[in-house]
Amino acid sequence: MMYEQLINKQKKISLIGLGYVGLPIALEFAKKIPVIGFDIKPERVEQMKRGIDPSRELEAGEFKGCDILFTSNPEDLREAAFHIIAVPTPIDDHKLPDLTPLIKASETVGKILKRGDYVIYESTVYPGCTEEECIPVLEKHSGLKFIKDFKAGYSPERINPGDKEHTLTRIVKVVSGCDNESLENIAKTYETIIDAGVHRAGSIKVAEAAKIIENTQRDINIAFMNELSVIFNKMEINTGEVLEAAGTKWNFLRFYPGLVGGHCIGVDPYYLTYKAKEYGYHAQIINAGRFINDSMGAYLAKQTVKRIILLDKDIRDARILIMGVTFKENVSDIRNSKVADVYNELRSFGIDNIDVVDPLASAEEVREEYGIEMKKAPGSNYDAVIVAVNHKEFLDLPVDYFRAVTNTNALLVDVKSIYKKLFTIEQDGLRYWSL
Repeated sequence: MMYEQLINKQKKISLIGLGYVGLPIALEFAKKIPVIGFDIKPERVEQMKRGIDPSRELEAGEFKGCDILFTSNPEDLREAAFHIIAVPTPIDDHKLPDLTPLIKASETVGKILKRGDYVIYESTVYPGCTEEECIPVLEKHSGLKFIKDFKAGYSPERINPGDKEHTLTRIVKVVSGCDNESLENIAKTYETIIDAGVHRAGSIKVAEAAKIIENTQRDINIAFMNELSVIFNKMEINTGEVLEAAGTKWNFLRFYPGLVGGHCIGVDPYYLTYKAKEYGYHAQIINAGRFINDSMGAYLAKQTVKRIILLDKDIRDARILIMGVTFKENVSDIRNSKVADVYNELRSFGIDNIDVVDPLASAEEVREEYGIEMKKAPGSNYDAVIVAVNHKEFLDLPVDYFRAVTNTNALLVDVKSIYKKLFTIEQDGLRYWSL
């Protein structure tokens, strides 16, 4: 039985893709089972060999006491029998699923796959992707037959970057297999590291669908809040106050307006709408939610411009500071950040003096991804400050901080409403606005 051989250290686990999902899984398993951690980027592998998480999510202590080999050589994967694939599943420029990383990872595993091996996918995909797209690749490159020669399963990742409470071991793990035997082996293997327990899904497709709707549900709910924000702004009603009042009802769902980017909520719904279209169905609510959330960066920038003009300033001479460029708070990840949309929309109005700061983002990565040159620290005499990401470093900034970096007649745009208790409509020359 695969599970018993792993626990007895007769066989090894491999992790393909050591990003914010794969690395924590690899290290948890490596505390109990020999692990081979594989990543295609040698520079990342070298960092991990030194106990450094390239994603800056894990502390050096997490690497201690782990039986793990970090490698960028695919031949090393031959020593493993239980392969977990946790690579990104992005969308392309047309907002269609880009399965390139997943297919390449499947090719890599297929070339070293042996009889009796298991392959488990953690990457977020549309229902049917594992069996329709990935398994044929494994069969082609291994020469083996699915189920007869090797088993497969799907166990969606639920890691929330920056969240120190809902960590890997504390979140219930959904698992699935291609048959009853594989389901039990996969479930028991994950149970060795997941304190919260596992949920055995009825099929691989059920597990895939469960994952895809988790983020789609959040996307739709946030889109509703963003639409409310647009409506209430026209009515000159503070959205934050409305939500605070409505939140006194016991069953009111607490979602808030904001920029929705990243590699999960801002991407996963497109996988579901893509597959729905294949079945001849146009997903109206999901697509509407995506349209609203994808439009919020431009909306935020236009509202900022409008308010700067109302302050009787020449928009072409305006100096603007954007605080935060990562896709969410307290992470260094800039993938699919909607702050870039805010920046680009402001530039389209002829505003050239835009400074961007972020205590967590890599200046080099921001330059490569978005062509934005970050500043090490804010300057002064800004006509507007946009606090786009609620990093912990920004939460307790006093009114005096914003007075110090702005002109006497300036605007503070508080995207996540973290300063609403500090400001009235206008305070000492600072005009305040939030979604």
